[in-house]
Amino acid sequence: MSPNELKFLKQSYETDGYVSPVDIISKQYADKHRQQMENVEANFGKLHYLTKVHTILRSPWKLATLPAVLDVVEQFIGSNILLHNVTYIVKEPGSEAHVSWHQDLTYWGFSDDAQVSMWLALSPATQESGCMRMLPGSHLQGRLRHDPTNDESNVLFQGQTVRGVADDKSVLCPLRPGQASFHHGWTLHSSTPNTSTDRRIGLNVQYLATHVRQTRHDSDTAILVRGEDSYHHFSENIPAWSNLDPVAVKRQQELQDRYRKITGTP
Repeated sequence: MSPNELKFLKQSYETDGYVSPVDIISKQYADKHRQQMENVEANFGKLHYLTKVHTILRSPWKLATLPAVLDVVEQFIGSNILLHNVTYIVKEPGSEAHVSWHQDLTYWGFSDDAQVSMWLALSPATQESGCMRMLPGSHLQGRLRHDPTNDESNVLFQGQTVRGVADDKSVLCPLRPGQASFHHGWTLHSSTPNTSTDRRIGLNVQYLATHVRQTRHDSDTAILVRGEDSYHHFSENIPAWSNLDPVAVKRQQELQDRYRKITGTP
């Protein structure tokens, strides 16, 4: 991506709180990584919402650290970048699962909003399959009130919802396999059920500037993936050097329990 293209992404991100779509990899390469994921699922079980999956599988680690990805992230949070979390988010075909209007940073306990999330499509993310919707400029409002709701099909624990969002001002963010969206942690976003006949598979990645710290405990983990870390607020994760190493899998389970205590998920 050219310097002018990166500059345009930065300007759009600062104004709207997100950019989409951004071409990252080819459809053929995305299909390859989807196949790798589904091959693992056939033996290991579903990977949906497993925390820090890049510590047990090579594919998500490779995708999360692509230079093309980090070049975009650098525009938003600077050149010193931590990789905090990687997880697959999957909506099965015909699933009623949806995500209500919310802001990610409400849950994560970070000291600062120098954070950006990438959602990389490994299958078509369309209106029918429940692609994300963003509310442009909503990141400029800061943290908003989230009310719990009783909705079992809402993917969010307790169905946390920001009420009164103007749906007619939201923007659909469809993605082809290999394309990504990037959004700010205060950007309001949601998604609808998957009414298509295919799985909606995305790789969701959170990046932090190195000065950000965890405020809820002192044992959170991350990996420096670009630049220098002069703060050392996080213990260091170990990236997967092979798939499903037993020691790494046990460690991932511990990290997931710790993460869920932070975010309040079951």
